[in-house]
Amino acid sequence: MNIKESFTSWIHSAQDRICTSLESADGKARFREDLWTREGGGGGRSRVIEKGGLFEKGGVNISTVHGELPELIRKRFDVDQGQFYACGLSLVLHPESPMVPTVHANFRFFELYEKEGGEAVDSWFGGGADLTPYYIFEEDARHFHQSYKTTCDRFHPDLYPRFKKACDRYFYNEHRGEVRGIGGIFFDYLRSEKSQNLAFWHEMTRACGDAFLSSYLPIIERRRETPWGEPERYFQELRRGRYVEFNLIHDRGTLFGIKTGGRTESILMSLPPRVRWDYNVTPEPGSREAETTEVLRKPRDWV
Repeated sequence: MNIKESFTSWIHSAQDRICTSLESADGKARFREDLWTREGGGGGRSRVIEKGGLFEKGGVNISTVHGELPELIRKRFDVDQGQFYACGLSLVLHPESPMVPTVHANFRFFELYEKEGGEAVDSWFGGGADLTPYYIFEEDARHFHQSYKTTCDRFHPDLYPRFKKACDRYFYNEHRGEVRGIGGIFFDYLRSEKSQNLAFWHEMTRACGDAFLSSYLPIIERRRETPWGEPERYFQELRRGRYVEFNLIHDRGTLFGIKTGGRTESILMSLPPRVRWDYNVTPEPGSREAETTEVLRKPRDWV
């Protein structure tokens, strides 16, 4: 089995494992599954959970798409023509409780070909995981980051600092002057190079994907019973607005999915169900809301 086949197989099994664990954590709702096909080649398996005991909305999606590169993507990759293959797992979970953070993760593989049926001329891995809390609990932030640092350190001690900085840079709402959440790891265009070949990045990407459940489930269990009311819900919905702004303005994955003919419902699954954009809201000085706002103005080192 080559790397493309192995990683494609892994995203299918990872989706099953993650969904089973999340259903158990929710305790009420089950994932609804949609199979879809893409005009031009490929398709995917979308699974969405809604109105549960824990998750207000979430999705764990996989896709394997291929075909001719659209013009916009050709310009981005600076090629005149070509074929592509892309597969990946992407998840976003929006808990109802403002005390339980939103989480996002994505792990993907991409290949380029000069012509249909030809040999790959370029291949790379990308992915990452990031946490978006509405109220800051340092214990949770440290746990999330430590989970991925431990995983990355198995492969090389330089990877976590490198991926953490990349995450802080990427998930940044430049128009707001703030990061989307407390970060995590982010990597892209991991190709064969002098010190690491594609097989190395294949194993590393899978390991990071396998670390997701242990990075997030303990946070759920610590915070799911924490009391909250309408003021906390109001602040959560304001912050969710910033999440939507990033996904629609800055996120490259959203653009790639739309421009390559992906399934719109699956791509926009990441958007939360209840959001608000009240005008020029400023948290009360010294409040927990002000603490969160201050943390998001400048990335921190959590481990």
